[in-house]
Amino acid sequence: MGTDAGRGEWARHWQYAELPGLDLLRARYVRHTFPRHAHDGYVIAAVTGGVEEIGLPGGTVRAGPGSVVLINPEVAHTARAGVPEGWTYATLYPSRSLIADVAAEIGTLRGTPGFTAELITDLPGSRAITEVHRAAEEGNALAADTLLRGVVARMLSRHAGPLPARTPRRAGAADAERARAVLTERMAGPPSLEQLAAELGTSPFALLRAFRARYGMPPHAWLTDARVRRARLLLDGGTVPAEAAVAVGFTDQPHLNRHFTRIVGVPPGAYRRERAAG
Repeated sequence: MGTDAGRGEWARHWQYAELPGLDLLRARYVRHTFPRHAHDGYVIAAVTGGVEEIGLPGGTVRAGPGSVVLINPEVAHTARAGVPEGWTYATLYPSRSLIADVAAEIGTLRGTPGFTAELITDLPGSRAITEVHRAAEEGNALAADTLLRGVVARMLSRHAGPLPARTPRRAGAADAERARAVLTERMAGPPSLEQLAAELGTSPFALLRAFRARYGMPPHAWLTDARVRRARLLLDGGTVPAEAAVAVGFTDQPHLNRHFTRIVGVPPGAYRRERAAG
């Protein structure tokens, strides 16, 4: 588990082999702030101490003990301490396929499920999330899987509906999607904003505005987030951090370390060690 005794911060970001399709993070953060980023899957987080401030598209919410934060895939958000002593939380990051499987089992949702609430007060639900972590850490696969499915079913049945399909309605949304495709393909050597706009036949400012409206952050911030996501996949597969840094387009490993730690919450070395241990 990563620690920072000077700040009283610690974090463990890991996977339990018996719970496929799930990442787990249990941490205490005081000074650490998460920049605007998004996840491929869902977020179900139980705040167990202090206050977490989450910046979401609709505004900032403050989550204290007994509350549960629910975030859908690809929703850009930030996070930071809402009080001087920081916050402690236990987070589940279920994949889209895991959420879809549980939704199919309970049979009450049609289409792709999405959370309809961002912050709820649910002390039993919060406790159940921490119990998933405890069971996984104890190596109790039967309990961990049972508790996990119970938590996901509870949140889906109470706070979810069909996730609306995102269709390009705003002017420039198609350009934003094309820009994202270019940045994904050329992640290690991306064009400048001016070059990208010229390739797409638009202006830099128009593209910037459209991209921010579509993805919740400007292209450079999205690219940093995307690079970290791809680095995670490489680390999951056994790539060492120095090689992952070059592969995704960071100038060196210190740049990967800085951005990875800010976005994921633990350094890439600690992240990779947990994967190897699992």
